[in-house]
Amino acid sequence: MRFGKTREKNENRDTAAAMRVSVLSIFINIALSLLKLLAGVIAKSGAMISDAVHSVSDVLSTFVVIAGVRLAGKKPDNEHPYGHERMECVAAVVLAVVLAATGVGIGISGVQKIASSGSGSLEVPGVLALVAAIVSIVVKELMYQYTRRTAKKIRSGALMADAWHHRSDALSSVGSLVGVLGARLGFPVLDPLASVIICMFIEKAAVDIFRDAIDKMVDKSCPEETVESMKAVITQTDGVLGIDEIKTRLFGSKVYAEVEIAVDAEKTIVEAHDIAERVHSEIETNFPEVKHCMVHVNPAKADTGAESGC
Repeated sequence: MRFGKTREKNENRDTAAAMRVSVLSIFINIALSLLKLLAGVIAKSGAMISDAVHSVSDVLSTFVVIAGVRLAGKKPDNEHPYGHERMECVAAVVLAVVLAATGVGIGISGVQKIASSGSGSLEVPGVLALVAAIVSIVVKELMYQYTRRTAKKIRSGALMADAWHHRSDALSSVGSLVGVLGARLGFPVLDPLASVIICMFIEKAAVDIFRDAIDKMVDKSCPEETVESMKAVITQTDGVLGIDEIKTRLFGSKVYAEVEIAVDAEKTIVEAHDIAERVHSEIETNFPEVKHCMVHVNPAKADTGAESGC
């Protein structure tokens, strides 16, 4: 019971942290969108106006993150006895698709501008566009670092996807900066060329986010180093003579573990149960990401050593 209450408290704390980051993200993106749009119109910069639209997409994506995190934090019910953690994966998939679509849009726009650059129709933007681009780069990179750090701390795939959306916006603003500066120096083709390069980085991030979300939705096992660490904790537990089998699976941002341990065949049922309880508690204490650990007890064979198998 004590471990259950601690786990619930940690989950509530993680949800609150994700909400704080998401609300801050919404306000910053709205402010940046207005700044870029105003700068784009006044300085006559098409790149900056496009960047403003990109920031608006960040606002929409953050609402998706909020919805995903809130749904994932719902308690188990009769229809969902294992909880709702995978809803966060669904949110991450949606964000990956939005991120990929944003990157494709930037890339297509860049290619079209490169194709039409020979006509001399590109305008030379004003200095205000440069200032707006620099402000955007600094703010969005700081938001990326802050959101990414929080996402890693609470193991949130949706929040990590939103962090990469901040990075994509920062990269987009870098493209705007290079393009505006290049246009003012007499090389307007640098703007669309930078957009195409940025598109490639954004697509790479979208693919990584999508693959991570899918892995967590199809019961992929934990990394090998995590499993080995679990084995070390189990074998050091008093009364455990060996490990017959250990299986793990990712379930959204959480982990489920199933362990078969070998104990002295002469132990009573109560004694064997106590050993299993110790293993259960050690796993959930040492690995906060483990939502549940199922422990099955087998009688040890005569030749059981430090570890009978995996």
